[in-house]
Amino acid sequence: MISYTNNKKGFLFLLAAMLFTLTFQSCKKSRSDMGKELAHITKNKVFKEVTPEGFAPVFEKALAEKKSTLGNQQLIASFYAGNDYDPVLIMEHLKNGDLKVLSDYLRRANEHGIKPETFQAVELKNLLDKIHDKKSIKTVNDAYETMAQLELAIANSLIKYSNAMQYGLVSPRKIYARYYTETKRPDSTSMLHALKVTALKNYLDSIQPKDPQYKLMQKALAEGITAPEISKEETQRYLIVSLERLRWKNKPTANKYVVVNIPDYRLDVMENGKSTLNMKVCVGEGRNMDNNNTLVEYDESDKVDRPFSRETPQLNSVINSVQVNPIWNIPQSIANKEIMVEAAQDPYYLSNKNIDVYKGGKKVDDPETIDWANASKSEYDFKQRPGDDNSLGKIKFLFKNSSSVYLHDTPAQLAFGQTMRAVSHGCVRLEKPQDLALSLFGEGNKYQTIAKDMKEDNPEPTNITLPNKTPVYLTYITCWPAADGTLQFRPDVYGLDVVLYAHMKKMLAV
Repeated sequence: MISYTNNKKGFLFLLAAMLFTLTFQSCKKSRSDMGKELAHITKNKVFKEVTPEGFAPVFEKALAEKKSTLGNQQLIASFYAGNDYDPVLIMEHLKNGDLKVLSDYLRRANEHGIKPETFQAVELKNLLDKIHDKKSIKTVNDAYETMAQLELAIANSLIKYSNAMQYGLVSPRKIYARYYTETKRPDSTSMLHALKVTALKNYLDSIQPKDPQYKLMQKALAEGITAPEISKEETQRYLIVSLERLRWKNKPTANKYVVVNIPDYRLDVMENGKSTLNMKVCVGEGRNMDNNNTLVEYDESDKVDRPFSRETPQLNSVINSVQVNPIWNIPQSIANKEIMVEAAQDPYYLSNKNIDVYKGGKKVDDPETIDWANASKSEYDFKQRPGDDNSLGKIKFLFKNSSSVYLHDTPAQLAFGQTMRAVSHGCVRLEKPQDLALSLFGEGNKYQTIAKDMKEDNPEPTNITLPNKTPVYLTYITCWPAADGTLQFRPDVYGLDVVLYAHMKKMLAV
């Protein structure tokens, strides 16, 4: 029994060794044929003298010299160290014309509003032309140098282009102070995948943005359209920042979700790609409500995002419940700047507005006796009881977020008649809150309770859990194609287009 086991182990070891030797010899043979293969592809006999051993030190030196100019230097260096500093991409893609396809895509980057220079388009084309020109490369050293420069250009350009098409040029999380939307960014896995693909043309075709809205805006950019009351140049910049936003991986994937577009002051309930409910909303006051800061002029200082304290943040979350006849826990900032100021001028202001005052967690019995003009701004908390005057109206829709914002009803209905509706303290006021409740809950006992309680002046709030949790997105989109294909433009009320454009400027085609 022992003898049999030992013999079996010996056989398996011998088999593994043979397979390793065959694999190694196969790889070694493949690498030793490098010069022969390149000579056949380029029709240049000089390449017959090319060997992996001769190329590796030249390439390693070029990699070290160009390291600082590479967009993902550590990843690229690691990739080639693990491949014995072979010209992996040249050997994989030169023979089938895929590198010409890559070059063509890079040179057409302006179709996406991006300068081809961002991806070394001209450099890559010139190196490809040189390697295919039998008269340009006359020595093996020149062949090594040209191959090294071309290999690095392919790797750098391919990763940069792949990232841009699939994830965008910039990370919104890095440029916006109040951006809390889950947004996928490129990682080492996605970038290494780009370097390892075998069918490069198929891969490049697959990463082109295919959103119909993207295609329509690309067409508008190519045609050089001019929006009403906006110059041609500014129209193009609107389109370019909007194309960038569409490249970000932060789009809803659920069949049903709620989306608020801040600059459009509008909410839509989307189901299977179509809006089944839409309404006006009021959003937080912004820094650029007079539209003084536009895409016409900008400077380096515009790269710094300086949000106004009341701006509605960009975020995604899940609506989990509603509160009917809600209590408003008044934020400290509003209490300090508004409530205490009003109470100092009118001793009955708090009682008239159904606002209770708390100190150390205990309700104050006689808040009208407090000298609010000189009171400590951190000593008191304020809560507004349910009622017709409650600033949250009759219902609020709750979802987890770090900004303490929500969707809610409002007694201040006049604002919905205005064009510019950036008037709130940061939360989103709803024109038709009961319609939204019906859309989310559907007909049934829970909705009937909501409808009943909204009609009554209940002194206590009613909390109702939403059975089917619904994703919610607070977004910022200033340009998009309507259902009929016409482009819609909205003022950059928070100046976020200007911030984005300032970060993209060096990479843009206009």
